[in-house]
Amino acid sequence: MKKRPIIIDTDPGIDDAVAIAIALFSEELDVKLITTVAGNVSLDKVTYNTLRLLKFFQKEVPVAKGAAEPLIRPLMDASNVHGKSGMEGFDFEEPDDHLLLEENAVNAMRRVIMESDEPITLVPIAPLTNIALLLKVYPEVKANIREIVMMGGSASRGNKGVMSEFNVATDPEAAKIVFNSGLPLVMAGLDVGWNALVLPEDSAKLPQLGEVGRMAYCLFQKYRGGSMKTGLKMYDSCAMAYLLKPEMYEIAETYVDVELAGTMTAGCTLVDLKGYLGQPNNAKVCMSINQELFRTWFLDCIARCI
Repeated sequence: MKKRPIIIDTDPGIDDAVAIAIALFSEELDVKLITTVAGNVSLDKVTYNTLRLLKFFQKEVPVAKGAAEPLIRPLMDASNVHGKSGMEGFDFEEPDDHLLLEENAVNAMRRVIMESDEPITLVPIAPLTNIALLLKVYPEVKANIREIVMMGGSASRGNKGVMSEFNVATDPEAAKIVFNSGLPLVMAGLDVGWNALVLPEDSAKLPQLGEVGRMAYCLFQKYRGGSMKTGLKMYDSCAMAYLLKPEMYEIAETYVDVELAGTMTAGCTLVDLKGYLGQPNNAKVCMSINQELFRTWFLDCIARCI
């Protein structure tokens, strides 16, 4: 089976770490490049975390550092959710820098996309700063991008603001550029992440599923995206779930835009299910997820991370 080439844009982050593991050990995905962007914690920390993960997974994937701050707004990180380092709770080995490219994320993405024999799928599970810069600086890459499958946005409420999800709200200007890029776009948002749960009985099985399962179990002890007692929300794994098992979702094709000017709603993704804005559809929005299918799929994926 021919693998699907992807680029992961990320800011690890505990749920990022698990999503990256699922992608790297998948028999269906070929991770050509990992790019980092400031989000959950600072750029230096997320890049260090990415290199730590790759050493732990024993995977040789090039890494390129991207934007250290949003396009316009100051960075407001999520260390309150992921801890000061972004990945507290597990004793990773110290990495070296042999996988870290000298070129920046935007140039590295352009090179990988333009050199690829088949269209690349971009999988941003972080603020969209790097992706927006890529599309503005090198619009020629659009011809060889299959689609963008992102974790971000919400069709309902928010987790950074009343109506805004963290990845989009961290850099709403970048998100607006991406949603209006004309590229095929899939949005796996906050509200499906709320139902993509690893329940306590699932977490209890993780240490028996190999070293990656043990890592996930240890990280989850420090993760504040939900609770070990009531269920942990696997937001970023939702993007990988769409790539690998899209049948677990209900999808709406619709128009999505990003609010920039609202004094209380900046960063809100306006998912126009009723067509009030009179615009053509620009996104597939994941509206709901089959929770039981997700739980089974998630544990199966972790068990295959060997």
